[in-house]
Amino acid sequence: MLSSWLRAIRIRFLLASIIAVSTGLAISWWTGNSITIFDAVLTFLGVLALHASVDLLNDYWDFKRGIDSETVKTKLSGGSGVLPEGLLDPKHVYRAGIIFLIIGALIGTYFVITDGIIIGAILAFAILSIYFYSTKIVNWGLAEVFVAIKGTLIVIGTCYIQTSQINESMILGGIVVGVLSSFVLFITSFPDYDIDKAKGRKTLVISLGLRRSCTVFWLFPIIVYTLTIVSVILDVFPLICLCILLTFPLIIKSGKKLKTSYSKLSGLIPTMSSTLVFSRITGAIFFICFIIDALVMRNIF
Repeated sequence: MLSSWLRAIRIRFLLASIIAVSTGLAISWWTGNSITIFDAVLTFLGVLALHASVDLLNDYWDFKRGIDSETVKTKLSGGSGVLPEGLLDPKHVYRAGIIFLIIGALIGTYFVITDGIIIGAILAFAILSIYFYSTKIVNWGLAEVFVAIKGTLIVIGTCYIQTSQINESMILGGIVVGVLSSFVLFITSFPDYDIDKAKGRKTLVISLGLRRSCTVFWLFPIIVYTLTIVSVILDVFPLICLCILLTFPLIIKSGKKLKTSYSKLSGLIPTMSSTLVFSRITGAIFFICFIIDALVMRNIF
């Protein structure tokens, strides 16, 4: 039973939120602020609860619409599979999604009380978008936009809780993290193209078409790398952040593979896997760079 719930929550994808919060904390520390451990831990718990909520509710609604029952399940696409396989009761999954949403909302409310209206605005966006993600946002073709904004706001919100301010580093750092998360959603929607389209979903891949999406694939790493390079030039990010360019070979391999296998599931699986690895490693290197530079500035190294 526990393994089924862990599958439903999609543990491996929670890493995106962990990287986002970690980036916010790293940037906060890099800008010369001390980190309040209690608030940091509470932020992790709140964000992870909200992330679990959107995954559970997504499983529920995709099952109700008959999407997950017809998609070919892989480790990275097609939903968690626990409902089509009858491992969990759909009503229980829906209730769990709502419970996690309430937990995240309560933790967020605490920060609204302690930190003010800006956190309130971020929390309101999170609650509404999470609840309507699988029933409205996906149908409107805004899923990738939502994920990018979500990642950005997690970084900004984490920074604001720690510093009571918002600056260029926090905003641009958030965009880098958000685009990396959106990239994973984009590539994992390729295998579900036909069934998603038949069931009324409108992912970016559906809007663009499979062949054109292979070209748009490159836009995500281009945004991440360009934004980082420009931010380093403008002294918004530390010079060491250019280390994320070390992941360039990973994405080159993924992009080349996608071009020849975008319509074949056997070819898409390794492409999805390598793109996920690229996103997570790039995100991890990104926030670690801020930590290393902060350590150097504090003469800890």
